[in-house]
Amino acid sequence: MNVKPDFSKNANMATTAPAFLSVWDIHAYYGESYIVQGVSFNVHEGEILALLGRNGAGKTSTLRTIARLGNPELRHGEIWLDHQPLHNMKSHEAATVGLGLVPEDRRIIAGLTVEENLQLAQIAPPIGWSLERIYELFPRLGERRKQEGVTLSGGEQQMLAIARALARDIKVLLLDEPYEGLAPVIVDEIEKTLIHIKEQGMTTILVEQNAVRALELADRSVILDTGGIVFDGSAAEVLGNKELRAEYLAI
Repeated sequence: MNVKPDFSKNANMATTAPAFLSVWDIHAYYGESYIVQGVSFNVHEGEILALLGRNGAGKTSTLRTIARLGNPELRHGEIWLDHQPLHNMKSHEAATVGLGLVPEDRRIIAGLTVEENLQLAQIAPPIGWSLERIYELFPRLGERRKQEGVTLSGGEQQMLAIARALARDIKVLLLDEPYEGLAPVIVDEIEKTLIHIKEQGMTTILVEQNAVRALELADRSVILDTGGIVFDGSAAEVLGNKELRAEYLAI
């Protein structure tokens, strides 16, 4: 008889370093559907965390709960960013204190140019991410600044969505399936960008179905299964553990 492997000893592992973003015992629902079931983890400043799991494990729902979108509804638990409580905030309030969500559908605003999409998001005056700095990071966007955003290629739209989040001078970047539908060469380009902004201190949570690519980029990984955490540890541990990958990531 096969015995299901137990990786729970790794879940919710505490570290001695202070957390920059702390998610504590969050429970969230779509109506009466219990989706996020007691999830807790810490993210440290400048870290890339890969939030992984099979389809339906609760990854996007956890990300949306952290971003305070209201759907799913957070009914219990706390979320803290840089000593500020987010759990009682609305999404626009969480955005003003430093959370930047890039959703899977990117939500580029039709009828606006690349530059107008960025200007709409940008705080005034910009503290860290001026348009010049954004165009340095994304030269293609600079070349297409007068082009309507929705007419860009998929990869360029993803760059614009990330750039738009940065334009708000965020503290934490939340990425939902950023590689979806993109060619490997474009994924390479986006990863180089994420590494570059990490080197400048950006903290990132990455939800991605391409688990191997995400793990190769990330410092740490949290793996979800049916709404709860089954593993919290280094990305290298996951890459080196065939049993864990097969059980929860199907790789």
